[in-house]
Amino acid sequence: MTILLTVILGAIAAIHAAWGLQIWIPIRDEAALARAVVGGRGIDRMPGAIPCFLVVAALLMVIAALWMPQMTLARLVLWGAALVFLGRGAVSYTPFWRKLTPQEPFRSNDARYFAPLCLALGLGLIVILIGG
Repeated sequence: MTILLTVILGAIAAIHAAWGLQIWIPIRDEAALARAVVGGRGIDRMPGAIPCFLVVAALLMVIAALWMPQMTLARLVLWGAALVFLGRGAVSYTPFWRKLTPQEPFRSNDARYFAPLCLALGLGLIVILIGG
């Protein structure tokens, strides 16, 4: 489970790092990418380098914590990340989130991919924490 979570979180971190460097993947057009992965009303630009690299830093902290779950600080990081992922996944199904992020194709991508992935990551972290 640790290896799988490391690979998935590492891939997500790499994508965010690319975005922080203004490398628009997997969609080369910035406005189309923003509509697909951010989804805010009227969005036509991707978030800047600072928010992207903050996500990268947070994901790398979680990856590091995965490999030392017996340490108190690592456990706190993992519990925090689990709550963030579960919260992000759950909020996706609320009317509030739908109003905040109405842009297609984000709305469909979120329901099909992003929210279930967040829920799975949160549950995976809890399995690591509880199961050791």
